[in-house]
Amino acid sequence: MRVAVMSGAAMAVALGGVAWAQTAPPPASAFGRMPGVYDAAISPNGKTVAILGGSPEVRSLSLATIDQPGLPTLNLGDVKAVSLRWVGDDHVLARIGFWKQWTPKIGYRYERNISVNLQGQAVVRMLDKDVTSQLLISQPVVGLASGPPAKAVMIGVQDNLGAAGSMDTRMKRKGESGFQLALFAVDPANGKATLLEKGGYDTYSWEVDQSGEARVRHESDEISHKYTLYARAKGVKPWTALYANQDEEWPRHYAGYASATDSIYMVEDDGGASQVVRHALAGGATEKVGAPVRGSDVALVWDRNRDQPVGVMSGAETFRVEWLDPEIGGVHAMLAKAFKGKTVTVSEWSADRTRFLVRVNGQGAPGAWHLFDRARKELSPIGEEYPELKDAALGTTRWITYKARDGLEIPAYLTLPPGAVDGRKLPLIVMPHGGPVARDDDDFDWLTQFLATRGYAVLRPQFRGSAGFGRAFEDAGRGEWAGKMQTDLLDGIAAVAASNTIDPARVCIFGWSFGGYAALAGVSMHPEAYKCAASMAGVSDLGLLITEQLRVSGDDSWGLRSLRRMLDDASSEKILQTSPVQHVADIRAPVLLMHGDQDGSVDYEQSQRMASALKAAGKPVEFVTFKNEDHFLLRSAPRTQLLETLGAFLAKNLPVNP
Repeated sequence: MRVAVMSGAAMAVALGGVAWAQTAPPPASAFGRMPGVYDAAISPNGKTVAILGGSPEVRSLSLATIDQPGLPTLNLGDVKAVSLRWVGDDHVLARIGFWKQWTPKIGYRYERNISVNLQGQAVVRMLDKDVTSQLLISQPVVGLASGPPAKAVMIGVQDNLGAAGSMDTRMKRKGESGFQLALFAVDPANGKATLLEKGGYDTYSWEVDQSGEARVRHESDEISHKYTLYARAKGVKPWTALYANQDEEWPRHYAGYASATDSIYMVEDDGGASQVVRHALAGGATEKVGAPVRGSDVALVWDRNRDQPVGVMSGAETFRVEWLDPEIGGVHAMLAKAFKGKTVTVSEWSADRTRFLVRVNGQGAPGAWHLFDRARKELSPIGEEYPELKDAALGTTRWITYKARDGLEIPAYLTLPPGAVDGRKLPLIVMPHGGPVARDDDDFDWLTQFLATRGYAVLRPQFRGSAGFGRAFEDAGRGEWAGKMQTDLLDGIAAVAASNTIDPARVCIFGWSFGGYAALAGVSMHPEAYKCAASMAGVSDLGLLITEQLRVSGDDSWGLRSLRRMLDDASSEKILQTSPVQHVADIRAPVLLMHGDQDGSVDYEQSQRMASALKAAGKPVEFVTFKNEDHFLLRSAPRTQLLETLGAFLAKNLPVNP
């Protein structure tokens, strides 16, 4: 089906003293379902679009094009689908997550890549024939070798065969395993893997050019914790150290390698602003790219086919792109004009730039995907992410900022129920994000909109320590998990209450992962502020969190160093003081705990311990276990169960109409 390009309608936002004009909201299942289009990718020749999505119950990979209707669909079943990526024009990789239990106490979430051909047949699981590489949890795809035949360049594992069998000729140090990461070219037609390069003991990733040859290597020394970026120009074999930093586990200044220019891109400080700079590997010439950006992190938008950046993305309230490539920028401008008042994302495009995958979403509304044919100036609908919510009345969201008690400016998203009108003040849900080095954005959020359609105002503060607002803002959160990051939430409540929008005496807090920690810390350390608290996969015991990270990754791991850095190397005494499980006696409000029993990010025991402590102290607590589910709940049934459980808990403890 083809439709002409047409303009979308703008959406208005109103605030003030409000009440909720209640109408029957969509069911929880309409929000909790996995998106009908979870990911989409277009083949380099532009002839085929792969769509990862399907019904709420069964995930599928569909192949479609306006030139060849009726292409096949591969039912993936009740799996945890992650993403798609084409390898040439004849195979697409579907990335799938699953859990493997090794012992009664130890299990891990794995991700693997399934090669699917144009007939919709699952051909092979990539790197499946390499027994040693099965030790890796992730097996990331770091690039493509254009071929022919086109191959996926993936990270696997090799036995190092001792010092003489490795590029690293040192004696094996205490704590180092007998294995090293290695780079493979894998044929998606048959799974055959060819070893390209072995890493050293400290290597953890590479980037490759379009021929599949490694051009950038990332290393982190297990003893000194020094990060080093190595690179080599095309035609050069030896590696050269280009950048090093003692105090970061990942080069936050590094933005990527471009095969088209044989250059690396860095984000450098330019008088307090972030400036992208291109560094040529041959000769070392540098060049500024795009305009400097203040008050926001920046990232590059890439053309995968040409392997070069085409835009610089930044933004606080919403993300914007400064287009470096006028051709791609022109297409975006055309579509943004056609869908006036909506957010248009040009996701991918064919190698000849005649066909584009486009995602369009309204202010707070779910996304819809289209295929844009540039020559014909026609849009073909691909699918809705949340089809049951199409035309439903949803909450309206605005961007606010407020002063923390120490003067720091804190941004936040405030969402009000649909049909909010002047009148009685609303109950509020404070919803801190996970991470904590992460952020919310202005895209559709299924959790926020579910709560808004139930009559709640929802505040999502971007508390200090959040990513996206510059290094100084992020660093301001170090060591403040139970300190200023908590009072940032309280100051947000006060700011919204001052606008006569919410009732500060009717506030609950809900969060996921770190957000769950924030919820438990809030209700235990600031009990006067909250009527109830709900935690999904939240941390209750920081000592257990450190111990678990130590068990999974080792005492010299990147993950453990990152955690300790966020906690500012807190003492054992402070770890105890800032663990919610140690403060259950101070809790006055009902608590809801939810957790998947196969969580590989925040151990299930975190909620078990909190539930036991609350029960022992005689505090009201509900504990819900999601059987056979991990940290992310990538299936519709448990997501819907979460919403129904949370909705019932709030209706009981924070009724909209008391």
